Amino acid sequence: MDSLNEQLNFILELDKLKAVYRQALVKTDNNRQENSAEHSWHIAMLAPILLEHVCEDVNLLRVIKMLLIHDIVEIDAGDTFAFSKQSDLDAQHDKELAAANRIFGLLPESQFHEYRSLWLEFEAAESADARFAKAMDRILPLLQNMQNDGGSWAKHGVKKSQVLKRNQYLEGIAPGIWQYVCEQIDLAVTKGWLKDQ
Repeated sequence: MDSLNEQLNFILELDKLKAVYRQALVKTDNNRQENSAEHSWHIAMLAPILLEHVCEDVNLLRVIKMLLIHDIVEIDAGDTFAFSKQSDLDAQHDKELAAANRIFGLLPESQFHEYRSLWLEFEAAESADARFAKAMDRILPLLQNMQNDGGSWAKHGVKKSQVLKRNQYLEGIAPGIWQYVCEQIDLAVTKGWLKDQ
């Protein structure tokens, strides 16, 4: 019964992710800010839909788990804009690691180790599963910004080179999607949504 209480306390803690707002805008809902829980669900849906485009063997269940948990740390650490100053991004990592220890620590010990390990694997993006998961995390904001006249890119003066670098995981693991992304980025430059740098 103790483990059930720990698991349910963890689930209740996750409700806080719905109150973490991102830079991405939900065009279909009057351009309100997307929350991190919505983002996690959306990219978890992307993985099985785009799986046929992956050229490496991946374990879809592990990928979906990574996508569902990757932003849980934002409950404590908050969301940092993907194109913030490097010093802000570097500082975020330590905050997120502490958050991972606390939040996954609410689970029974075996699950704590499993989910913390999956989160660390996602962050490192060295395995095929993690690279695919990271690619799904990166492509959704691109799709959202393209649908919304540049969205957060235009608002923050983001450069083409930054978006290319952020989506680089696609190049090796899903070349067809990478080609699509490159075409979309070029289109965004043409429309003035991204700086041509």
